[in-house]
Amino acid sequence: MSDIKNNIEDIQKKIAAAAIAAQRKSEDIRLMAVSKKQPLDRVISALDAGQRIFGENRIQEAQERWAPLKSKYSDIELHLIGSLQTNKVKDAVGLFDVIQTLDRDKLAEKLASEMGEQGKDLPCYLQVNTGAEPQKSGILPEFVEEFYDFCRYDCGLNIVGLMCLPPADEPPALHFAMLKKLATDNSLPELSMGMSDDFEKAIPLGATIIRVGSGLFGARSE
Repeated sequence: MSDIKNNIEDIQKKIAAAAIAAQRKSEDIRLMAVSKKQPLDRVISALDAGQRIFGENRIQEAQERWAPLKSKYSDIELHLIGSLQTNKVKDAVGLFDVIQTLDRDKLAEKLASEMGEQGKDLPCYLQVNTGAEPQKSGILPEFVEEFYDFCRYDCGLNIVGLMCLPPADEPPALHFAMLKKLATDNSLPELSMGMSDDFEKAIPLGATIIRVGSGLFGARSE
């Protein structure tokens, strides 16, 4: 689909423009294609256009799609961006290259154990519930430092950054700024924030990876 190639090019131009305006290097900001529920032909079109970083929410769906694709495209970087249950940790560690939704002690312990079993050291992001929304996963902002120390020093996990999903009814820049401060306070270099509608607001506030679904693929199938 030529539309997907054009969409990727358009998003990359917007990333570059936002980076220049923020006096940042565009190459420091990576584009993730959120491929959940997208038809396989759209995913293949993105791959053919050169896209290599993808995000998935559901482990079973991701296994069915990406196990064969990763054998064909060896340079794919697959991120888990959906909630991870402890009974799915073995499958997640086996398939994904990055875990972006680490948010509780029990999960940290399970990930550390399973990575040891599989001989892996996957980069992990702490998911932060910046809006303290009860229906959302994520560690509360006031506990980020304590949780980071537990994950890094008690569990030995490779914590590289923070991720957030701002409340839909609040200005996202407030939450991006909060996440940036939390990352700076904990010397974490990576910030996964900004989606199709607001990534240009996330870039001036330090986003290093943006997560774009509908803006890249079009409306997804339900």
